[in-house]
Amino acid sequence: MVRMTSREEFQRTIVYGEAAIGQLKRNEIPAYPRHYELWYTYCAGFNHALNKAVNDILRTRGSITLDEIHQIYGQFLSPNRLGDRIDEVGSKISKEITGVVDAMESSLASTSLYCNSLNGATSELALNATDSGEVRRIVDTLIVATRETETTNRKLEAQLAESRRQIAELHESLDAIRFESLTDELTTLANRKHFDQSIERSIQQSEESGETFSLLVTDIDHFKKFNDSYGHQTGDQVLRLVGLSVKQNIKGQDIACRYGGEEFAIILPRTPLEQAATVADQIRVAVMAKELIKRSTNENLGNVTISIGVSCYRRHDTPASVIERADAALYLAKRTGRNRICTEVDLEFDRNAPGRVA
Repeated sequence: MVRMTSREEFQRTIVYGEAAIGQLKRNEIPAYPRHYELWYTYCAGFNHALNKAVNDILRTRGSITLDEIHQIYGQFLSPNRLGDRIDEVGSKISKEITGVVDAMESSLASTSLYCNSLNGATSELALNATDSGEVRRIVDTLIVATRETETTNRKLEAQLAESRRQIAELHESLDAIRFESLTDELTTLANRKHFDQSIERSIQQSEESGETFSLLVTDIDHFKKFNDSYGHQTGDQVLRLVGLSVKQNIKGQDIACRYGGEEFAIILPRTPLEQAATVADQIRVAVMAKELIKRSTNENLGNVTISIGVSCYRRHDTPASVIERADAALYLAKRTGRNRICTEVDLEFDRNAPGRVA
């Protein structure tokens, strides 16, 4: 979330773009938009599962085919992928419900026939009550009808139990899809979509309750250097390290998200600014305390540091205004040395500092 100048943003995206073009050339893949999108995503390192799928193929053969590109795009980038899975699960649930309805209709029909048999037997018994042979025949008929109805009901009971199990599994699938749609696969933190929903909800709750919340925005210091020097896999390792440190230093009610790239956001409900700054520093220290070891070579790459900006909800704030203050505080932390915490209060001191030009 740290604000970049237009030139910095230009340079960063051009690096990813040129790397993507290089991959297209190296693998002789036509530069269609979807192919460029896949390689840009790969070079930016935003999609861990996609990178792993591509790397597995490259590690085996050294190159990747057009068919494999199409398959990976459909699996990890196609905008219809999640919707297709939801439609598939919904179709299975609908099929199960249809099966239950059909079974119940069959049971109702069997019960209706049984009632007719009872009514007919009652009439016949009234007419032939003194004929023991006829009474025996009527009783035998009722026994057969009763057994047939019992068999139908047992089948219905078994089908209902199986359908209940199937529907429970399908609901779990829907829950998993929903979780996936709101989770960043690399860090297992919440994703940008979850963050956007959560900050809207946090503002609404604060307006209704009068309680405040704080927002932390975090950026990994010199992350581009890690990617350029050691590759995207090491960059992914850095992101996982920071994500783990965030998880270990927040509570159950707190919402930690990967906002995008190397940027993280943490919403702390019912937390004032000073307390939020303490949490932020705990996260900063936890990250700095971890040594980064390159898995492929066991090389010690030293320590990772992060900078964090902190803002606190004010009455009539919007998501944009809360984020803007935290983002400005983060930019101040970056500008004044990195590996530090700055809050929206520090922004006021910075604006009023002697010699500061507005």
